[in-house]
Amino acid sequence: MSDHILVSVEDRIMTITFNRPEKKNAITSAMYGAMADALLDANGRDDVRTIMFTANGDAFTAGNDLIDFRDNPPRGPEAGVARFLKQITVAEKPIVAAVNGMAVGVGLTMLLHFDFVYMADSAKLQAPFVDLALVPEAASSLLLPKRIGHVKAAEIFMLGKWVNAEEASSMGMACGVFKADELNAAARKTAILLTKKAPESLKQTKRLMRGDLNVVSARMEEESELFSARLQSPELMEAVMAFLQKREPDFG
Repeated sequence: MSDHILVSVEDRIMTITFNRPEKKNAITSAMYGAMADALLDANGRDDVRTIMFTANGDAFTAGNDLIDFRDNPPRGPEAGVARFLKQITVAEKPIVAAVNGMAVGVGLTMLLHFDFVYMADSAKLQAPFVDLALVPEAASSLLLPKRIGHVKAAEIFMLGKWVNAEEASSMGMACGVFKADELNAAARKTAILLTKKAPESLKQTKRLMRGDLNVVSARMEEESELFSARLQSPELMEAVMAFLQKREPDFG
């Protein structure tokens, strides 16, 4: 288990906490693996009724750690990121998120698989895949337009637009917005309520609401193939170098 992912179980709630605040909770391969293991464990435990994602520091997650991503490119279904994406797709138990700060890239796309999302009033979302010469992942190219419409999704994906908490809530990407010091309590209140519901009824209701998993899985696989190809592209190399050198990329 990575020290950068904390996992605890209390009151039938498994809490998964990003714990790399000095790096804005940027996610490494080891962190993905730890989260995948925790989700798999939660699915088989009778003493876990609900899963809750939180974060330490002032960011939910800045997305992928680009240096780790460059040095440890994910390959195959056993890669940490692939296992994590599979587990959030097939998770049978309700997932609640408390988004305390910025949620970038996979920080945004993972929320599309969660059942309840609460945001601090200072939190904001961004999906800068095109800015990094990549493509969306986690079936988000399917799920986000379905959730908020094509033109709003195009602003987020193609323009890399930042979305603040109030706008995210108004578009149906979050259940509610709270002051930072009230956020975790609000999210945990929902998690506790869920632990008191009939677990099999919750499981079946979530399955029905989610719809055909084959469609989601097929889109995720298509995105993954394109994403992997983009990792070898000259455009990606330029985007990463520009990021590291703190300059605008030149795709000319």
